[in-house]
Amino acid sequence: MSEEPFRGGLAGVFWIIVLLQNPSLLQLEVTNLPIYQSGKCYKAISKALGLPQTTVRAIIYKWRKHGTVENLPRSGRPTKITPRAQRQLIQEVTKDPTTTSKELQASLASVKVSVHDSTIRKRLGKNGLHGRVPRRKPLLSKKNIKARLSFARKHLDDPQDFWENALWTDETKIELFGRSVSHYVWRKSNTAFQKKNIIPTVKYGGGSVMVWGCFAASGPGRLAVINGTMNSAVYQKILKENVWPSVCDLKLKQTWVLQQDNDPKHTSKSTSEWLKKNKMKTLEWPNQSPDLNPIEMLWHDLKKVVHAQKPSNVSELQQFCKDEWAKIPPQRCNRLIASYGKRLIAVVAAKGVPTSY
Repeated sequence: MSEEPFRGGLAGVFWIIVLLQNPSLLQLEVTNLPIYQSGKCYKAISKALGLPQTTVRAIIYKWRKHGTVENLPRSGRPTKITPRAQRQLIQEVTKDPTTTSKELQASLASVKVSVHDSTIRKRLGKNGLHGRVPRRKPLLSKKNIKARLSFARKHLDDPQDFWENALWTDETKIELFGRSVSHYVWRKSNTAFQKKNIIPTVKYGGGSVMVWGCFAASGPGRLAVINGTMNSAVYQKILKENVWPSVCDLKLKQTWVLQQDNDPKHTSKSTSEWLKKNKMKTLEWPNQSPDLNPIEMLWHDLKKVVHAQKPSNVSELQQFCKDEWAKIPPQRCNRLIASYGKRLIAVVAAKGVPTSY
């Protein structure tokens, strides 16, 4: 240490505090004695000590107000969840994310830590773990994962023109009143069953329609309502009546390819022979891969706008589906295909497991 007399005051006290907390700064104290002098601004002290100005300001403020920089007594009850209990909570939910807060509460009780389940949720939240509704995705076998990964890698470098000349197809069911989404209402206690606070339901959705649709980068194609049971014969009839007209309307090139999933009706022997006879080239497709078919986004759009019109019967539902499908903007279709490469990249990055699409 320098033998220069100590120049006391707040700056000197501050410097001693810093030295006690940061022994590595002793060398700086020897070579830069004038830092003791009072009157130094926060910026100068911050620069000299290599500390943020907010830290300098906080230490000086605490010294001026309390005459100490030690941790002060805090208000409120000390937490019951010890560091060890917190680690146990994090380990358990990391191992099994479906574990409930009640189960965690019982687990802590076994090590003599008694807390409310809401306390557990808050503590997990402070550690970045929040309760969320899990996403629903198809169950994938190892074979499915391998096929998805193979498909993505194979087509990763395909030119954009290839995807623009694909006719994307699929079927979906649209219910009359059975749209399953989360709803919330603002209500007072004991008013849960008042008419304004409930959402009426109808058994079996009140009726539904099954539709087949197709689209390409240039816009939506035909939409067909499926009457009765869907089988290979019905599927072939739908293709016969809707595929070629859609290909012509969408101005696809002669090298166009038909995309369809691996539903048994699509891959049956009779359907395969029909496709070959009618010279329709199909895109090989991995099982359990709705996230690779951009038409799923259009189904979401269609259901949303159709239910917003509140059809009162199945006949109206069918008409609304046809009308709204035809209104889908070509720009929407084009954007879905323009970004198709991102879906493939996502599958590769996820190593074949479900993606966010």
